[in-house]
Amino acid sequence: MELGGIHHVTAVTADAPGNLEFYTRALGLRLVKKTVNQDDVSAYHLFYADAAGSPGTEMTFFDWRWAPPHEPGAGQVSATAFAVPDEESLGWWGRRLEELGVPRGEIREEGRRAVLDFSDPEGQRLRLVYDGAGEPPEVRPWEKGPVPAGRSLRGFDSVELAVWRLGPTEEVLVGRLGFRKVAERSGEGPRSAVYEVGPGGPGARVVVVERRDLPLHRRVGAGGVHHVAFRVPDEEEHRAWRERLARAGLGVTPVIDRYYFKSVYFREPGGVLFELATDGPGFAVDEDPERLGERLALPPFLEPHREQIERGLRPLPTAAGARSGE
Repeated sequence: MELGGIHHVTAVTADAPGNLEFYTRALGLRLVKKTVNQDDVSAYHLFYADAAGSPGTEMTFFDWRWAPPHEPGAGQVSATAFAVPDEESLGWWGRRLEELGVPRGEIREEGRRAVLDFSDPEGQRLRLVYDGAGEPPEVRPWEKGPVPAGRSLRGFDSVELAVWRLGPTEEVLVGRLGFRKVAERSGEGPRSAVYEVGPGGPGARVVVVERRDLPLHRRVGAGGVHHVAFRVPDEEEHRAWRERLARAGLGVTPVIDRYYFKSVYFREPGGVLFELATDGPGFAVDEDPERLGERLALPPFLEPHREQIERGLRPLPTAAGARSGE
């Protein structure tokens, strides 16, 4: 068995309208599913992705209006990186972010990769990366959005984890999940290592940084990441992964049916919440692929409560590329 890389990253927003505006209009992602948090139906769960909602491109958000601003700490996903199609795109994105007033850094070299750091309106740390490794074949640019298809984000490059000690997290990544260490840095600055799984390269990379200067802080606020999910191809292999993790004593949950995919969750020793999610059935299971994200979608067990759920949700603006007036 082998994981396929990053499936999705789920973060927290306290401002769903502003979040929708930024991720669809500034970053040009498609809103592929507007649903609710299945464990808290008073909150939206918004999914942004490529045109098809492909696994490996999904940035998702819980809308928790009460959430305080996020406080960085160890035991967290500390940065999320998206891939871009070529090095010239980094310059294009730098100019776009500056014109939109988005806080950003300068393009820098990190090993063989070119990196541009920026943050979303709630302070979440994001990156754009080009490493020359080519594009994942399954990524489909959203051509109806505000970003030209030739410049659009190509799914995830990587996630960065901040932990107190690198060793226990490495043991789970390498010893339990099948990652391989491909780089390590020590000496000046925090110790860090890079791990890859499956095909490697963009979308299959995790960076782990030792941050002993940070408190161990698992409470996630607005602008923070709740968890990162990794890809499993089908339900049979998903059940096998669940059994393997349980035998390893990692405190994995039972399989949970999220309707659009199956999930299991566990917390690695450094404190970061991991999920393993199946690639299917996907977001078109209950919507026309051409009209993903245009209406509130509810899994069958919540459909009888639609009227009550809709009353508890605030209206959202129309996403970039969506049909207006519907």
